[in-house]
Amino acid sequence: MKKVSLEINGKKIVKEIADHTLLSVLLRDILNLTGTHVGCDTSQCGACVVHVDGKSIKSCTAFAKDLEGSKITTIEGLSKNGKMHPMQEAFKKKHGLQCGFCTPGMVMSAVDLLKNNKNPSDKEIRDWLEGNICRCTGYHNIIAAVKEAASKM
Repeated sequence: MKKVSLEINGKKIVKEIADHTLLSVLLRDILNLTGTHVGCDTSQCGACVVHVDGKSIKSCTAFAKDLEGSKITTIEGLSKNGKMHPMQEAFKKKHGLQCGFCTPGMVMSAVDLLKNNKNPSDKEIRDWLEGNICRCTGYHNIIAAVKEAASKM
């Protein structure tokens, strides 16, 4: 067991966890932040994407103990004062979701994209989201949502 100290969605968290505890397990099973989804446990689907120190990572591939002192943002941490983040609003407006399972990871990845590229082309969006799998939408509305959010962010 190891004590780990993290800042998650702006709150200081100190937990004693097993050395092999994945970040996704800490978030979902220990802290009950279930917005981060786990779809594959092999880092292929991207449903578990969160931000660690401002960069998107797949939380199912990171040991929580290795992130000591990091600032983590989950999908729950994007909204502020009850107001959705512009990317969340765009996914809603452009219907960039169907079943919604991939949506948290897609949104978190897309937010990171727009931090790095303020006006991405369709190809750049597709390339960035390559590690996120959606089985429902065909991606057309996801691309439209990211472009919509880019115009607002």
